[in-house]
Amino acid sequence: MRTLIVVNLFLLLGACTSNQTEFMANKSIDPNRTIDSLLNQWHASASNADFVGYFDFMDSASVFIGTDAAENWTKEQFKTFSKPYFDKGKAWIFMAFERNIFFSQERTVVWFDELLDTWMGVCRGSGVLEYNDEKWKLKQYVLSVAIPNESMDEVISIKRSADSLFRAHYEQELSENLEQSEAHTSNLEQSKSDSCDYSH
Repeated sequence: MRTLIVVNLFLLLGACTSNQTEFMANKSIDPNRTIDSLLNQWHASASNADFVGYFDFMDSASVFIGTDAAENWTKEQFKTFSKPYFDKGKAWIFMAFERNIFFSQERTVVWFDELLDTWMGVCRGSGVLEYNDEKWKLKQYVLSVAIPNESMDEVISIKRSADSLFRAHYEQELSENLEQSEAHTSNLEQSKSDSCDYSH
């Protein structure tokens, strides 16, 4: 019985890793071209308002970080934000004109950066992909507006007020969360103390 269990375990492990090794072993696949094509298709899905295709490429635990300091979204949060734009028939148009792609040694993880032509002007995107179950999935994407160094002082001046409001709101939330955590800890300690009181 023990031998059978061990054999089955090795078969299971082999099945789990075969999908990853298949991509690594296939010399006919140009890995850079594959990733380049997938990312272009992902951006095209937004241009074509393909809501399902766009979000199917994102992993269930994916995170999208936008240009606003408050935009640090889970996949579900980003779907909620994005759906009204997709429902209009066109979400946004991002066209990559430069992209750098890097692979882990096992070729199962990719990180990349890209320059994008967008309605905001030139933006920079960067992200991480993972290969699993014969599919590449986007784990994280970070979007930022590219600001020329000579324009930085002007941009800082424009956003100073909004940054101050954001920091104040952030610190208030942090303080409230800390108070709630301390109150919860105090209640737990009081409950523990009451349960150990044998004086009655």
